[in-house]
Amino acid sequence: MPQQDLLPPLTSSDHLLADLQRQGFAVLDASSVCALAGVSLHALQALEPSWNGLPPDQYLKDGGRYRRRRHASLKVRADGVETMPHRAHWQPVSYNALHGGMQRWFDPMQAEVLAQPAWQALLQWLGSVASQAQGGATWFTEAHQFRIDTTDGIGRPTPEGAHRDGVDWVAVFLIGRHGIKGGETRVFDIDSPRGQRFTLSEPWSLLLLNDHRVIHETTPIQPLSDAAAWRDTLVITLRADGFLDDPQLQTLAL
Repeated sequence: MPQQDLLPPLTSSDHLLADLQRQGFAVLDASSVCALAGVSLHALQALEPSWNGLPPDQYLKDGGRYRRRRHASLKVRADGVETMPHRAHWQPVSYNALHGGMQRWFDPMQAEVLAQPAWQALLQWLGSVASQAQGGATWFTEAHQFRIDTTDGIGRPTPEGAHRDGVDWVAVFLIGRHGIKGGETRVFDIDSPRGQRFTLSEPWSLLLLNDHRVIHETTPIQPLSDAAAWRDTLVITLRADGFLDDPQLQTLAL
């Protein structure tokens, strides 16, 4: 018999901060996301067509063709969201052994997506959660739209393996799954062998992580048939101490 997907350990909306404090992560269903962020599911669904036009990721070191993405940088404060000039995504090798140390200039997110009230509300809510959990007023935020497909027969959501992102908070929204198996989410304590595994399947459900306390990964996906198959996500990271930038560029700017 085929293996059953493991259901995510859902957090109730009134226990979000408590679960983040207790275990370093929380999983919310779509209705809780909507209630807490003050947006309708219909407004979030209006963002989904933008995933159909994502350009290929040109930086995959494994030679794969399975990832498409766009990227944006923003500052999130209690009084609003500011879209920053387009910039490279950069991570040190210590956080991303496969793609670290590279300036990756992904195509920017579309202006019409960034201008949507639902997008603004989602980011401000995430900033407020981070501020309640950690303190702080300004969050240097990066957003990534991903589509992982099975063009190569297999798609790898996290080709770098289990990892941290080098930020303070990581939000992973499942946007949709189409014709796939796999894509299991795994979250592990950073300093012990404890962990949990489950499959996000509900559109706009959320995994919110404390990047200082846990590492995470998602297992590869495979198609259920010969038809096109993919998994869409939105990953938003928040960092209190500025954007992660190539230190060589910072040195040159001095």
